[in-house]
Amino acid sequence: MDRRRFLADSSATLAGGLLIPRVLLSEEMVSGLPAGAVDTGILNALPGKRELIKRSFRPPNYETPVALFREELTPNDAFYVRWHTGVPDVSVAEWRLRIGGPGVKSPREFTREELRRRFDAAEVVAVNQCSGNRRGLFSPHVPGVQWGYGGMGNARWSGVRLKDVLEDAGIAPGALEVVANGADAPLLEATPDFVKCLPMWKALDPDTLIVFEMNGEPLPAWNGFPARLVVPGWTATYWIKALTDLTVVDKPFDGFWMKTAYRVPKGMFGASGFESQDTEQNSPITAIKINSLIVSPAPGTALAAGRRAEFHGIAWDGGSGIARVEVSADGGNSWKEARLGRDLGRYSWRQWRWDFTPKAAGPLSILARAFARDGSTQSEKLAHNPAGYHHNLVQKADYDVA
Repeated sequence: MDRRRFLADSSATLAGGLLIPRVLLSEEMVSGLPAGAVDTGILNALPGKRELIKRSFRPPNYETPVALFREELTPNDAFYVRWHTGVPDVSVAEWRLRIGGPGVKSPREFTREELRRRFDAAEVVAVNQCSGNRRGLFSPHVPGVQWGYGGMGNARWSGVRLKDVLEDAGIAPGALEVVANGADAPLLEATPDFVKCLPMWKALDPDTLIVFEMNGEPLPAWNGFPARLVVPGWTATYWIKALTDLTVVDKPFDGFWMKTAYRVPKGMFGASGFESQDTEQNSPITAIKINSLIVSPAPGTALAAGRRAEFHGIAWDGGSGIARVEVSADGGNSWKEARLGRDLGRYSWRQWRWDFTPKAAGPLSILARAFARDGSTQSEKLAHNPAGYHHNLVQKADYDVA
């Protein structure tokens, strides 16, 4: 396969039918983003996608408008797009998954159909969240893609267990990490190839999958066709798309995207769970932090005094599951518990609903916070870090009551 054939080449993509860009409506905007991100954050429809908010075109980085999070599972054509490279054009007939390295006893190579036939099917509902989701809301602002709230989505992922595939090759004594690479290649020669690794315990977790389907349909090219890693509970930097190579190593992997990028100050967010990649100064970003989002009404919506308003939202964490969501209409002086929706599994987000009747005209602020089953809750103070990770402040949405 030619790893430099890119679906997202600018001329090819434009020829593929991009819709005319549309300026964001007021209810689609996110307050707090840098001015440049607001000015350039137009709505575009990539081929096969509905309108998403463009954060960058080459490589393609598009976020899902918040209004689309009203659904339990984010539709494939509305799912956000995140690449460090161009999108590879991969043929299923040519695609192979190779397993090797000093940490396996017998190297393997599989077609997609051989993986389906040889290993038991598995699936999980899980939030896929960009490590930098909400980065644009940090103050002061930090470098990187200036995501608002939509660099994430929730889907049902179907495939086979990574554990089963690795154990078929035989895990050698001393195996430490699994290095994963995809068919994509850098757009510029100076850019390091996007390669990540997992600790053995996470690679062997039965919920860590090699998936071929998303919400019952083949993975879109924008989201990793023909196969990608799904690492539930961890941020999406580890969810390698267009997966082609798994190398089991007996020493810590030292690639740029592990040793230099995607790191946080050590101890700022607790233990990383990835000790072989820790240094005295910092650690790799790993598990998703507890968070919630008010989906509707959109902030800025006009509400009517004396008329009941229905607030809808979502809450999620790194895999312990959501215990409850609380909402406040008086600046946090008192809190009321929201009603939770269906539980689709501990890695899925949980929908919630809260009804409130504003009594008087004027400004109204609604706060929402989530609690996980492990006792964690959202932060009331932003943990500022150089890369803008783990923004999980208690959200405040402002409304006008007339």
